[in-house]
Amino acid sequence: MTALGFLYPGHSAEDDYPRIEQLLGSDIRVDLVHTDIGEDAHRVDALREMGSPERLAAGVEELRLSGAEAVVWACTSGSFVHGWEGAQDQVRTLARTAGMPASSTSFAFVHAAAEIGTRRVAVGATYPDDVADLFADFLRAGGVEVVGVRGSGIITAAEVGRWGEEEVFALARQADHEAAQALLLPDTALHTAALIPALEKELSKPVLTANQVTVWEALRLADRRVNAPALGALFTREPIVQA
Repeated sequence: MTALGFLYPGHSAEDDYPRIEQLLGSDIRVDLVHTDIGEDAHRVDALREMGSPERLAAGVEELRLSGAEAVVWACTSGSFVHGWEGAQDQVRTLARTAGMPASSTSFAFVHAAAEIGTRRVAVGATYPDDVADLFADFLRAGGVEVVGVRGSGIITAAEVGRWGEEEVFALARQADHEAAQALLLPDTALHTAALIPALEKELSKPVLTANQVTVWEALRLADRRVNAPALGALFTREPIVQA
């Protein structure tokens, strides 16, 4: 049994995680602890506070007692708003506090894009444009070319959590770009776990979503590989060997 730990901000799309656990169909256990988000706002100052060391540390002990082998800060915006170096400091601090390998959803996107050999991506974000642009900057710092960014102007995770299939597909279609090798949908408040194969069929390319890559990142940290076609190309392709 491999136990994976996640620190999830508030309550929005946390039901994606037991769904993903079920879709993995293996000896994987997903343990999720909710963190206090403070102010629910896709605004840079609020997002920085959401991912502060104190807020993340508060949930670590529960994950440690659960037997988690790795921990991921399951929040995209609460990591990339710190910039590349700041986000690295965030996960280094988390790893020291937890006493186990750690990462965040923002780094998960960069690592997942490399895993499927994707160098050019389009981004469909629920965030306001200024926050969406910060995610694009983070991806570029990680060596990913961003050919298009579409924001949605949504201020709160609570509102994103109420989006259904129709809204997700509309965002995906609007954000896709002919030059993109994959589409990225950042925001762990967005329900996507049940939609990935249909999204990939619709767009004829890999789709990476926040909760999907977050779980994949935890598996990577735990040195586990699971074939799960219901979770899209990321969980079915062999790793790309860079020359």
